[in-house]
Amino acid sequence: MFFRRTRPRRPGFSERIENLRAWGFEVLPETDGSLRVRRDGFEARVRRGENDMPVIEQTGRAVAGELARLVDAGYQKFWSTPGGRREPALAEQLKRLHAFEEDMREALGLTSLYNTSLGTVNALHVYDRLHGRDSDAGP
Repeated sequence: MFFRRTRPRRPGFSERIENLRAWGFEVLPETDGSLRVRRDGFEARVRRGENDMPVIEQTGRAVAGELARLVDAGYQKFWSTPGGRREPALAEQLKRLHAFEEDMREALGLTSLYNTSLGTVNALHVYDRLHGRDSDAGP
């Protein structure tokens, strides 16, 4: 019949990863089975999730060979590496990180949520933590 609706084809994980390469991302396999996605000095870890959908685990900036995560210290944002290195995040870097994340989500065919599309999302918030003191002890 001419009213028959065709079912939308859902691309698989490997096809979505190939789409990343077409968008100019470099995709490298990791030893734990995840993939490292790189472009313009920024990186992300992507793994296969449920229903063959990609899951973005971490995003950040490559600093001295490590994946530095964005940390909000209240008064300023920093790049923090697992090795303890910490650098201030510049406005231009935040704009490029946001563009990296948005392009990667679009290339993977993932939904961009409204709140994450407004700006850069931090991996950690440390401005509300007391260092070296018990939080219940008071001032």
